[in-house]
Amino acid sequence: MSLPGAAELAGTNHLTDLHQSMDRWFSEVARVLPWRSSDCSPWGILVSEVMLQQTPVVRVLPVWEDWMERWPEPADLAKQPSGVAVRHWGRLGYPRRALRLHAAAVAIVEQHAGRVPDSHGSLLSLPGVGDYTASAVAAFAFGRRETVVDTNIRRVHARLVSGLALPAPSLTASEMRLAQSLMPDDVELSVRWNASVMELGALVCTARSPKCSACPVRDSCAWLAAGEPPPTYTPKGQAWHGTDRQLRGAVMAVLRLADSPVAPELFERPTADLGFAAEGTAVPLAALHRLNSAPEQLERALEGLLRDGLAEMHDGGLRLPA
Repeated sequence: MSLPGAAELAGTNHLTDLHQSMDRWFSEVARVLPWRSSDCSPWGILVSEVMLQQTPVVRVLPVWEDWMERWPEPADLAKQPSGVAVRHWGRLGYPRRALRLHAAAVAIVEQHAGRVPDSHGSLLSLPGVGDYTASAVAAFAFGRRETVVDTNIRRVHARLVSGLALPAPSLTASEMRLAQSLMPDDVELSVRWNASVMELGALVCTARSPKCSACPVRDSCAWLAAGEPPPTYTPKGQAWHGTDRQLRGAVMAVLRLADSPVAPELFERPTADLGFAAEGTAVPLAALHRLNSAPEQLERALEGLLRDGLAEMHDGGLRLPA
């Protein structure tokens, strides 16, 4: 089977067929997610896009629902101390995202009259909003024709068009050009194309166990046509156990439950001394102590949290930022 390459696809009937096949598939199997609802606000979509970065949907859903109930508009979050956002970030990981969302809410109130800006350029001006998030919010919240490229989309494009098992380790200019060339001209269809390719990568064209028999465009897949060649490199998984990230997460779990500043020495005490812990923090402190981290690693973690604005010193102890 001879399939058109990336350079030959633009403007062809083959590309039109791809758009239509993906659109039909998405309308039949797309997950029902609250941020996809027609009545979801642009703020709800912005919150979802930030939360979904490097975090699966199943973990995001309950936290997103809690945030939207607490803070249905940017102004509601902007009124709160940034530490409240961090506290209700829960265990999503990468809690600096909570600080960025809080800063974005403040900027939306102060610079955009409380309304999420509706263009890629104005979205980029918000704290913590990069090119991907700006493109995704412009497309999914405001129906703009924007090229959205996340990890799932990159993987689908690599297999479907380039015949590669995996995309390059980091986004390249040629990948962006490919993504732009695949975009439908029709604005509404372009929004659905972004969503459908993303969904295909999440549900079917997965990294480790692609379900090719369930793929709506398998007959057009260059990777299948090439005999499913293996990746040209071995992806490196992110380490967790024993890392500074794990230790920082354990410290943050203590601070989220503490109703008063936590003395630094409590992070170092053996479990038997938890009677001195702030109310409600005994369980996460015990979990922190079980990590048996070296003193220098704990010191590095605490200093990093203070430097990143995720914690602050108050009355001789650590607490979430006020």
